[in-house]
Amino acid sequence: MKNYDVVIIGAGAAGLTAAATATARGRRVAVLDMGDAPARKVQASGGGRCNFTNMAATRDRYFGANPDFVRGALARVTPADILQWAQGHGLEWQEKSAGQFFCKSGAGPVVGALLQDAAGARIITGCTVTGATYQSNRFIIKSNIGDFSADSLVIATGGMSFATLGVSDIGYKIAKSFGHKIIPIRPALCAIDTPAFPREWAGISVGAQITVKERKITGDMLFTHFGIGGPAVYSASIVPSDCDIKINLMPGIDVNDWLRQAKRSAGRKALSTVLGEHLPNQIAKYFGGPARNIADFRDSELSDVAARITDITLHAGTWHHHGMAAAEVTFGGVDTADISSKTMESKIQPGLFFAGEVMDITGDLGGFNLHWAWASGHVAGDNA
Repeated sequence: MKNYDVVIIGAGAAGLTAAATATARGRRVAVLDMGDAPARKVQASGGGRCNFTNMAATRDRYFGANPDFVRGALARVTPADILQWAQGHGLEWQEKSAGQFFCKSGAGPVVGALLQDAAGARIITGCTVTGATYQSNRFIIKSNIGDFSADSLVIATGGMSFATLGVSDIGYKIAKSFGHKIIPIRPALCAIDTPAFPREWAGISVGAQITVKERKITGDMLFTHFGIGGPAVYSASIVPSDCDIKINLMPGIDVNDWLRQAKRSAGRKALSTVLGEHLPNQIAKYFGGPARNIADFRDSELSDVAARITDITLHAGTWHHHGMAAAEVTFGGVDTADISSKTMESKIQPGLFFAGEVMDITGDLGGFNLHWAWASGHVAGDNA
């Protein structure tokens, strides 16, 4: 049996960060990963460009049964800290949109920096963990290549999304075996299946405002052959499917007022032509109907057209998350009610820690989930 101070299950962003932090404290660390290479999801993040942090990484951009859980870790590891870390490793970044940082050279250098920091740990790939127990004040971790023993055990196995990169529910199983509750998991940051839009629109992108619960999300929306996708939809998909989704295809415009003005100033133009000033032609023709001058529409008819464009409702039960295989993250996971937000240690089993996506914490689209991995991994590694 191989003995360590700390065993970490999962060599992703959270696991490697925990390993780097723990080895810096002089701990003997082993990181066990089922895949053939560490940090596979980091490598694929941001379309391979690695959106590694966001200056807006605050409590209101995280979701779960208890989003307040993130406050302590976010206070200890800030976006400025991550930028300083990146600079220390010679990583160059670009700000794609306000506060959203991507690595200029892609994800590869980020993975390299993680592995450099965790060089003091033994990283073992191709190691499939099958379970863990606690005996004589030590954790016994069972795997396909033998047993490991440790004073502390960190579960950093991630979620069930990105199945093609290799995923496992062993983190949930181990947590449950020690008495932790698992919040049911589902896809998040994913496309949405809905029959609400013509399939002929597949491939067309529009700027839209999507309202889910109290959140208003403005960004690009892509029509697909099965429904809708794109950044705005991905962000909206954090909500469960028992919620209504409202969509405005012409945000920032009082469409009703604009159409009435166009009726007076450009009455000989077809309604679809007028709508084409702000909507793709195919969509403009759909809402504009048969060729008919806008002057020939009653004001009440124009109001109806405006409502059809700006107040589209996908009612609960008529839409579904597209699926875990295509989702960027997993919503749900180990209930944070029984985890210390100050240390990431289990309140049920001393010495058991959690980091990253395996917990019931989901960040918004735009680097928030990687930031949570860095922050929670650092806190776990600092206490394990």
